[in-house]
Amino acid sequence: MRSQVLGLVARRFTGGNGPYAGLSMLPDKILWPLHRDGLDPVPQMGRWRADKPVTRLPVPFGIRAWLVTGYEPVRTVLGSVDGYSNDFAKFAARIGIGMEQNPGGLGFADPPDHTRLRKMLTPEFTMRRLGRLQPRIEAIVAGRLDALAAADGPVDLWHDFALPIPALTICELLGVPYADREYFQELSTTRFDLGAGGNAALGAISDSLDYIGGLVEQQRREPGEGLLGALIKAHGDDIDDRELAGVADGVLTGGLETSASMIALGALVLMTNPVMAEKMRAGVDVDAMVEELLRYLTVVQVAFPRVAVRDVRIGDAEIRAGDVVMCSLSGADRDVKFGPDPHLIDPDRAANRSHMAFGYGIHRCIGAELARMELRVAYPALVRRFPAMSPAVPPAELRFRRASIVFGLDELPVNLA
Repeated sequence: MRSQVLGLVARRFTGGNGPYAGLSMLPDKILWPLHRDGLDPVPQMGRWRADKPVTRLPVPFGIRAWLVTGYEPVRTVLGSVDGYSNDFAKFAARIGIGMEQNPGGLGFADPPDHTRLRKMLTPEFTMRRLGRLQPRIEAIVAGRLDALAAADGPVDLWHDFALPIPALTICELLGVPYADREYFQELSTTRFDLGAGGNAALGAISDSLDYIGGLVEQQRREPGEGLLGALIKAHGDDIDDRELAGVADGVLTGGLETSASMIALGALVLMTNPVMAEKMRAGVDVDAMVEELLRYLTVVQVAFPRVAVRDVRIGDAEIRAGDVVMCSLSGADRDVKFGPDPHLIDPDRAANRSHMAFGYGIHRCIGAELARMELRVAYPALVRRFPAMSPAVPPAELRFRRASIVFGLDELPVNLA
């Protein structure tokens, strides 16, 4: 849902419609935290993290906005429950947009609403409850590997392997018809790609909420066995259709594009790191290597935006009440806190779940354990089935997304043998 916020800023900056109605028209000095140099955050991120970890961003309209890049300052902001607010109403008032743009869900809610909604969802995301999906994930991965093996010539690992795994898993979890998967895959990709323009992201968000709203109406009449049905059965009188649609939309899009990007980019790393691939193939320290891949890649580049509710001082920065604060998760995860050479991936780095790939604090990703489960199944199975796989194009020809909240690829051509 982080894409909604920058999309709304873009709409205001560009006047809504017309030839300049796109976030791509915003200067790079605003968008640079979403850019990468290959798989790495741009060098400016490292310089700011070292010298100026809380920095004012040049946002128009008199909006005071800050980017936080250092690990400890990011942890401080995300862990604060009284210094900052995620309430959409406060953000809307700050940048001058209407409440009708509110996408709902956990990301733009403060306690007690956030506490109430998360309490409803949490039982569905415990390892015990998610364990029922393990055989299904293994079957999905095996089926996709069989499909890859049957293909002639290079395959697109993004489209044919990385994307279907979380798509099918989320269908299973939510009770979404699998026949609709291509539709919501497209919506998920569009909403996070800010280079396509603010209006495109907002349109995808609106369409997604409309689609989920239809599912909610259907599930109200006949609750199924998925997450929507379970919430309606257990909490039907305590959650209205709008709230339920917002929560489900967050699970759907948050668990699709992010996991797909992690699977694809992690596979790319394994193809170019034979030591790590061999350890993964042998089943050695799989959990630790998954955590290192999560830290190194940090595909969700920024956390949900916060609005300061009072004057706050972080280091040398004086943040005023009403200021917008953005935390760079990708910047924080390259901090020296993670040991020597944090800009390198190290297959022998000790498992460290304190990375920011899933955020931190009360808004930490509720689907983190589901994502880990998918990665722990997908990576070893892939490198065992195709030990000689390699990129089918030179690295310089890979098309990384230039300004997307969720970093990723448009395609990943691979030779399997």
